[in-house]
Amino acid sequence: MTDYFEVHERDAAARLGELRLASPVTTPALADTVADADGGSVADAAADVAADAAADGASAEIDLDGVRVVDAGSLWSADRTVPEGDDDALTVLPHRSFPAGTRDEVVESFAAEYPDVDAATAAVVKSDAPTAGGADEAPVDAYVVSDAQGFVGHAAAFVDAVVSVREATPTDTALYLSGVATPANAATLVYAGVDLLDATRARIKGSQGRYLTTDGERFLDDLDELPCSCPACQVPRESFDRRDCEAHNVNALAAELRRVRQRIREGRLRDYVEGQARHEQWLTATFRELDQQYGYLEERTPVVRDTELTAATSDTLRRVEIQRFAERVTTRYRNRFRNPLVLVPCSARKPYSESQSHRQFQDAVQYRAHTASMTSPIGVVPQELELTYPAQHYDTVVTGRWSEDEKQFVATVLRRYLERNDYPRVIAHVPADGYREICERVESQVDVPFEYTVEDHPTTTESIGNLMRTLDGELKYTKRERQHNTVRALADYMLGDGAGDDLFSDLHTKSRYPKLQVRDGDGEQLATMVPNYGVLAFTLAGARRWVDSDAPTKTVEIDGFVPQGSVLAPGVVDADDDIRVGDEVVVEGPKAFAVGRAEMFGAEMRDSTRGIAVQVRHVEER
Repeated sequence: MTDYFEVHERDAAARLGELRLASPVTTPALADTVADADGGSVADAAADVAADAAADGASAEIDLDGVRVVDAGSLWSADRTVPEGDDDALTVLPHRSFPAGTRDEVVESFAAEYPDVDAATAAVVKSDAPTAGGADEAPVDAYVVSDAQGFVGHAAAFVDAVVSVREATPTDTALYLSGVATPANAATLVYAGVDLLDATRARIKGSQGRYLTTDGERFLDDLDELPCSCPACQVPRESFDRRDCEAHNVNALAAELRRVRQRIREGRLRDYVEGQARHEQWLTATFRELDQQYGYLEERTPVVRDTELTAATSDTLRRVEIQRFAERVTTRYRNRFRNPLVLVPCSARKPYSESQSHRQFQDAVQYRAHTASMTSPIGVVPQELELTYPAQHYDTVVTGRWSEDEKQFVATVLRRYLERNDYPRVIAHVPADGYREICERVESQVDVPFEYTVEDHPTTTESIGNLMRTLDGELKYTKRERQHNTVRALADYMLGDGAGDDLFSDLHTKSRYPKLQVRDGDGEQLATMVPNYGVLAFTLAGARRWVDSDAPTKTVEIDGFVPQGSVLAPGVVDADDDIRVGDEVVVEGPKAFAVGRAEMFGAEMRDSTRGIAVQVRHVEER
């Protein structure tokens, strides 16, 4: 439970939040001055490294705009009084820290009690026993992990620790790792779910003559010139000393966090981390280990975003957005056309249908076949889902050569897609490099016959002619059938297998694709297609039909009030576990029925005491 911390935006496990001090601070942020209130130190360990810095003659204070932290002290050395709290600081409550591996019963026996203080406060927890002593139920706004310096630098241990603490503590509280941050690792730490860092390690490194940058560290004596333009580096190289190096390191760390915050705002932190983490092996291993924690990341990753997804490395294949799209296409989507399937290559222009090559393909197909695009890293994109995130939002590196990882991934998706959907035949209108090899792999694993129509290149006159002749005799499907199948396919993708038929057994569409209006047999509007994301937005009539259907419902139960514009988290009584940020949700309460879009995932709605849970589109009073 928190009174002083609120999450505003989410990018997978990373969050953009606000610590509500007298001067509010946007997180992820640095802890500014670690002040000792009564003989202790943040997580105990920070005192040792600070003492080392002082012994080396480092500057005692560096002015940095961040979170001021006051530590009420360790209970191992003395009894501590309950702090009054400080409106302009995060107060670490009296605590006992334990090394990693301490048995749970020992932690329980010596667990500190955390009083309710009318100010922003933090509790100290151990990574492998974050709930020991009831710490997870403490009335605090943040959690300090006492053994962070023991696992930062070890990928598997770090991921296990952060996931363990994040899943055990309230979703609306901040996570603070002390004494571990550098400009090189800050982005990865935040990507994993860390909200607060401090400059302790950067200061220490500076006092030792180690010059930190976002791509690592260098001994000051090895630098012929300073590769930075921060205020500390605005001196001649020969006069730049360790105190200046310390100030530079802190400036570089603060600047990196500003970049990270902007990336979160843009929904593109993962793109940045994939490049940034390459500079240190343990950081590359860390985000790969995080990809193995699919449930942790998937729950926290929005289902729709109006931002570009950069596919620049093979690691992109393991991203939640990519895996989720492939999973839904092969387990939820159902082809409703009776025509053959034409597989075509993707295009650089999105959506595909607006590209010159795909217009040529469509002119040849003439609605006599169902079209699906093959692409890395997405896999297989049926024509009905070409607008659905991330199918129209990604950009990839085009070399004309496929890696084995790409071939294996796309082949697996295509095989699963064909095993689920019935086609009389498959026409592979794809080039030889990569695409055809994938088709030939899958052809030997499925029962549907393949035909190949490309000579040299898919858009040559001969290739287009082959495609046209292969479809001779096939019946065209109508515009009406195409629109209706698109609406039902979107419902399948959003809500679950069979949802399109359950919701829209009787269906009429108005307006033009991609801004289709969905109406029932009586002409009442049920939903509208949102072209920015490729999803459906329901009206109240559509929401009622959704509730009454057999389609899986995503429901938010609220207290006895009528929401105006949004539902705040304190008003949520319950929420379905499978709700994700960006999902269409039904809001029900004693006094209101509404429909809108989720701004939190389901568990977060239930746990949070601050923030917007649902942006309401339509509401009616009961």
